[in-house]
Amino acid sequence: MANLLRILLAILLPPVGVFFTVGLGGQFWLNILLTFLGYIPGIVHAVWIIARQPR
Repeated sequence: MANLLRILLAILLPPVGVFFTVGLGGQFWLNILLTFLGYIPGIVHAVWIIARQPR
């Protein structure tokens, strides 16, 4: 259930979804860059990061 909420949040604000999953690491900053370059790449990266995390 928590992953579903993070994915919904990642669709609205991709960096926030990544932040709640991995914190302020390199993946977070990469997601901010991808979101600035285009909203869709930021969403795809955020959903990928959230989906690959072990439960």
